[in-house]
Amino acid sequence: MSDLKRTPLHALHQELGARLVPFAGYEMPVQYPIGILAEHAHTRTAAGLFDVSHMGQVRLTAKPGHDAAKALETLVPGDIAGLQPGQQRYTQFTNETGGILDDLMVTSTGDHLLLIVNAACKDDDLAHLARHLSAACEIEPMFSRGLLALQGPLASAALARLAPSVATMKFMTGAFVMVDGAECYITRSGYTGGDGYEISTPADKAEAIARLLLAQPEVKPIGLGARDSLRLEAGLCLYGHDIDTTTTPIEAVLLWSIGKERRAQGGFPGAGVIQKQIAEGAPRKRVGLLPEGKAIAREGAEIALAGRVIGKVTSGGFAPTLGRAVAMGTVEKALSANGTRVDLVVRGKPVPAEIVPMPFVKHAYYRG
Repeated sequence: MSDLKRTPLHALHQELGARLVPFAGYEMPVQYPIGILAEHAHTRTAAGLFDVSHMGQVRLTAKPGHDAAKALETLVPGDIAGLQPGQQRYTQFTNETGGILDDLMVTSTGDHLLLIVNAACKDDDLAHLARHLSAACEIEPMFSRGLLALQGPLASAALARLAPSVATMKFMTGAFVMVDGAECYITRSGYTGGDGYEISTPADKAEAIARLLLAQPEVKPIGLGARDSLRLEAGLCLYGHDIDTTTTPIEAVLLWSIGKERRAQGGFPGAGVIQKQIAEGAPRKRVGLLPEGKAIAREGAEIALAGRVIGKVTSGGFAPTLGRAVAMGTVEKALSANGTRVDLVVRGKPVPAEIVPMPFVKHAYYRG
């Protein structure tokens, strides 16, 4: 653990009794004393505070004569030029074969773009941006900043006591907001499928703001274990597992994240492959899976139909809200219809399962 980086909240995690584990090069809390199941339930019913400061925050500002949004569109299939100030969008960095190098959130502040990328990819993403966009944009890594995720149906009530303006924000919007005397950038977004916010703070204010939030009666600290079970219930992709450099956005069922004009015009890496899959269909598809019984089908488990392997599980675990096992996987497109009965090979034994729609737990985003 001595070689691992630490977030600005490391001392607070220790004080709160967190079990710390290595994650993406950081020492991170996987759970607190109440345990993962209780943390998961609390986030679904009240408000949970996550430390996600290990994620990569990057500011893109156009150089004179250039347009940061248009420049970023040469690397992603999302509609970035169409973002109005205060709007946020989910997209992906793609490679020349249409595979996903990383997935990211992009927010327009009006005079620059704010990017949030995955922790394990952030150094590669920064190099990728510098290699392709340095002529058009100032690229400023803000990896030392704090990033807090406040998630759950009571998140708005808790945060609005400290910053009243957040109560009227809608899903996938952002704004500069003063919290405890510090200028933060807050988006109404998250990774649980529920309502909530992500709060980017100055590094030296992250702990004070976290303590203020934890002092609210609705809020408890939540670790990476519950973060994973929450996002799995919500049917959200985890980079390096459900999506990677061999998976296209179409195979991952992320067509909704590609702007209609961009589908037609292309102009991003792998556009030809992705446009062909939009027109003709992709060979594989990400699906939801409901296994029978209590067996947990983990990542890598084979998915079989009539004794033939047709895909593999990419994420699997226990869904506390449903009280049962769930999984996501990628299967041959021709065999991906909802209701299809398959077997998941768990420890060498077939476990009957059904392909089902996602999310497993209905999303509860606040749209006003």
